[in-house]
Amino acid sequence: MVENFLRGARQMLAGLKPVRAPDAPARAFRDLWPGDAARGNRLLQGEFEFLGSARALTEETGWDQGSLPWRAAAHAFGWARDLRALGTDAARLRGRGLTAAFLGRWGADPLAAVPEVAGARISAWLGHWDFFFATAEDSLRRGVMQRMAQDVRTLVAGLPAEAAHRGALAALKGAMAGAVALDDEAALSRCLRFLTQELERQFLPDGCHVERSPAQHLLALQDLVEIRNLLHGAGVESPPHLAMTLDRAAPALRLFRHGDGGLAGFNGTREEAASLLDLTLTQAQARGRSPLALPDGGFQRMQAQRTLVIVDAGPPPPGRAGTGLLPRGADRFHHAGTLSFEMSVGRDRVIVNCGAAPAADAGWRDALRATAAHSTLIVADTNSSELQDTGLGRRPEAVEAERQETGGAQWLEIAHDGYRKPFGAVHRRRIYLSESGDDLRGEDVLEAEKPMPFTVRFHLHPGVSATAQQDEQAVMLRLPSGAGWRIRVKGARVAVEESIYLAAEPRRTVQVALYADDGEQTVQWAISRISLAGPDPAAT
Repeated sequence: MVENFLRGARQMLAGLKPVRAPDAPARAFRDLWPGDAARGNRLLQGEFEFLGSARALTEETGWDQGSLPWRAAAHAFGWARDLRALGTDAARLRGRGLTAAFLGRWGADPLAAVPEVAGARISAWLGHWDFFFATAEDSLRRGVMQRMAQDVRTLVAGLPAEAAHRGALAALKGAMAGAVALDDEAALSRCLRFLTQELERQFLPDGCHVERSPAQHLLALQDLVEIRNLLHGAGVESPPHLAMTLDRAAPALRLFRHGDGGLAGFNGTREEAASLLDLTLTQAQARGRSPLALPDGGFQRMQAQRTLVIVDAGPPPPGRAGTGLLPRGADRFHHAGTLSFEMSVGRDRVIVNCGAAPAADAGWRDALRATAAHSTLIVADTNSSELQDTGLGRRPEAVEAERQETGGAQWLEIAHDGYRKPFGAVHRRRIYLSESGDDLRGEDVLEAEKPMPFTVRFHLHPGVSATAQQDEQAVMLRLPSGAGWRIRVKGARVAVEESIYLAAEPRRTVQVALYADDGEQTVQWAISRISLAGPDPAAT
């Protein structure tokens, strides 16, 4: 409480002091990461797409509409990279026009002053200075530099950051970049004072990012690379903890990669190009293979030959009380998907979660956060964690994970108590992967005082075709590569039902649902490779 009061007082005083800004940054900056030319073209047509939500954004409209995450991205200039990817005069002029509109009208929105938004905007302005502003009119350049100087002063006065998620790191990174651009040694010194403690807050001892989201882990790792490069370019010695954090966080990112090079779909994660992950790991100078487990982050990786299983086997991160325009807790994007897993064979994704749309309207966003949208067990259509706009309410308090390996075969025993409060129940899941990778077996148990119905769901990737067998105890799968697999079940009725996959554009798919309706407390299943002959079984 006292720290919040002092932070507010410092920021108020910072806003009262007059700011004098140079005409241009003191040194050159370069954004490292590629944009999306297709999204850039959409913006030229007046539409900004961000994390599953596309809305109008022009000089005259859009800035004050849409979901808070979408609006925050617009005010953070999250679109600048996509316009640069086009590299055209039209893209440059659109960026200048949107910037002028922000400075002249829309920048007064309180959302634009939220630290994570202001920090990201500073980084975007400096990283794309040469493309948008180096040859712009003097009035626009002066306006950008003046707003940047004021934002840097406010950000630095607000340290240490209040948010407990990656937004705090983005704010600190922006403040550091702005301090270097303004040649403000005092501001940079204050930022460096808080860098080590922020790194300790952001990354767990095993290298996993505190939000337990592969997408946020990727972005936070990119932040570390940019901070390291920024300090090196400015001739400032980095604190030792920065290199130590990079050395842990970069290999940890590998745990989340499927055989196609992309990220597993946990906790707000959407598809990212494998080339972007390769670039990030190269820039991070990552060494070593993927770990088999992140014990602090609560993820497990089981791999045998070409078969890979990635499991969410940890508790959600803590929330954070308080009011603000944007959520402050590390659970802001978290899903109710505890004990869910994804499976791939080579480059073929087989079992997935349904994806994410963090910037969509609340109904669509939370439908994808729900337990039913994950490949795990659900009781009475009730989420294992309570979904709230700012994160999670009720959640698993105890999540257990025990792993064993013998002769190349792997066993994982996991459990969570997310259903203890509403139903007095505990979900236990056992997973076995054979040495050959051709046999994945599991058992889902609902421990409760009295039997109650539950459903186990396996959502399939859109590239997989599925055909239920006549006895309702098995489903045949054909992968994009042509390989055949079969799901066999004991203790439940099996159905193939509609589903959706929204890791990028929405795509229809199916799920294999296992219904334990008749007092069964245990469902056993096996997913095994088989030989397929003849045409696609789904087409017959």
